[in-house]
Amino acid sequence: MAKHESLASMLEPGQYVVLEGADDWGLGQIQSVAGERVTVNFEHAGKRVINLKNANLNTVDPAGRAS
Repeated sequence: MAKHESLASMLEPGQYVVLEGADDWGLGQIQSVAGERVTVNFEHAGKRVINLKNANLNTVDPAGRAS
C-alpha cells in the first residue's frame, strides 16, 4: 500500500489538518475524503481539493496546533 493510500484511510471529515509547504493557508478542516482526494476548507485559502499523491496533509489539534 502506498503512503498516500494509508494516509487517506486515517483521514475523516471534521479532522483538522495543515498542508505541508503551505503554512500561509492556515488551519484546514476536512470536508470529505474520496480515495486519495481530500476536500479541505482552509482558513486563508478556502475550499481546496488535495490529491494525496502530490501533497502531504498533517493532522493537528486545533487547540495546540500539533498532533
